Amino acid sequence: MTALEPSDAVVADETADRVDEDGVLGRSYRALSVGIVSVVLLIAFEATAVGTAMPVAARELDGVSLYAFAFSGYFTTSLLGMVLAGQWSDRKGPLAALTTGIGAFAAGLVVAGTAQVMWVFIVGRAVQGFGGGLVIVALYVVVGRAYPERLRPAIMAAFAAGWVVPSIVGPLAAGTVTERLGWRWVFLGIPVLVLLPVALALPQIRRRAGGPVAEQAREPVERRRIRLAFGISAGAGLLQYAAQDLRWVSLLPGAAGAALLVPSVLGLLPRGTYRAARGLPSVVLLRGVAAGAFVSAESFVPLMLVTQRGLTPTLAGLSLAAGGVTWALGSWVQARPRVAPYRERLMTLGMVLVAAAIAAAPSVLVPAVPVWTVAVAWSFGCFGMGLVIASSSVLMLRLSAPREAGANSAALQISDGLSNVVLLAAAGAAFAALGGGSMTGTAGSGSHPAAFAFVFLPMAAVALAGVWVTTRLRDDQAS
Repeated sequence: MTALEPSDAVVADETADRVDEDGVLGRSYRALSVGIVSVVLLIAFEATAVGTAMPVAARELDGVSLYAFAFSGYFTTSLLGMVLAGQWSDRKGPLAALTTGIGAFAAGLVVAGTAQVMWVFIVGRAVQGFGGGLVIVALYVVVGRAYPERLRPAIMAAFAAGWVVPSIVGPLAAGTVTERLGWRWVFLGIPVLVLLPVALALPQIRRRAGGPVAEQAREPVERRRIRLAFGISAGAGLLQYAAQDLRWVSLLPGAAGAALLVPSVLGLLPRGTYRAARGLPSVVLLRGVAAGAFVSAESFVPLMLVTQRGLTPTLAGLSLAAGGVTWALGSWVQARPRVAPYRERLMTLGMVLVAAAIAAAPSVLVPAVPVWTVAVAWSFGCFGMGLVIASSSVLMLRLSAPREAGANSAALQISDGLSNVVLLAAAGAAFAALGGGSMTGTAGSGSHPAAFAFVFLPMAAVALAGVWVTTRLRDDQAS
């Protein structure tokens, strides 16, 4: 009998009182919790530091016109990693997927940090994305297997708290390194952080979450899902390429991408996701709507502040720093037992805050508006994201049978990553079409403010659609 067979869930339930008394940082779970939160710290440092250095890297590599591709390339390959990690984790346990993902993540950072042209830089980001997709799904499977249901909101809140220090220190450190040593060291320095999470997390994961949940007898289904994973990744890549190359000839790869993407998405996401069916399908859909709108807008905030308001990369990055604190606060709020009955209402509030923050951000394109407006708006938006993202993870695990935790975790992350790719493609196309690619990286460098307005305002509309989706989260039949 392995450490992760269903009988372990029975043992966990029988000892729930002792576990609750300990909490996620008590004696029973301390080592595992610290280990996996350390992995989240690694991802958080990458996201905050790289976002700060990206405008300088794109300018030096003469790739501002491909700016959105540097972000969406990451998400495109992460889709493949997510599906593979879900299948791998359900069949063999999350340990191998996690270690492979961390290795690929570090390798991608090295490729990006040593790139001499923009396309090589994007390849490095793609390798990072594949590793990140493996890691994030494997971590969700660990949470679903190693923690009882009543502790999962707390560990999700701890994941969000793991972003606080990176969100504050990351932009300052990345901006300082970029200005004094060069942007490359932002990428080349991060792989060192791989050592700590590996040392802390892997032994505990091997003991508590190793091996399959049960006997696997679905080989044809797994092979089909892997084929769909390649289809969704290739389709997303072609669609993104077409969006960045605004010529009539680009309609061909765009159509090919859509032809691959649509059936793959329908096969990998829960049935009814596209029409917001109640319960798990709407949870998965909301995750994509929230993440796609927010990340697509956030990717352009540093570039807007550097090119339109003349901020340094350090100050532009710091404008988003407070968001890490408020994101963690939102996650902490949703983890309180007293608010559990009102989770869906909290998620509605969260999406309202996200939409308002995205809509307020481009107000700084008006010179009379104080530049700190972005920081204030983004703090409220991040609080809303903390409510929505952590709660969607909790609801997904609650609605998933043990043998489906990997596949459903992958579906949640696919919705997240795919929405990022599609909405970044749309935002990048609008940005390039309105002259965004002509910037040199200095204030007033030739791009019209409308290039940024046509990124933020449509994303605010997408977030508003997410407000409606939050009314579909409760599965009345299941309850």
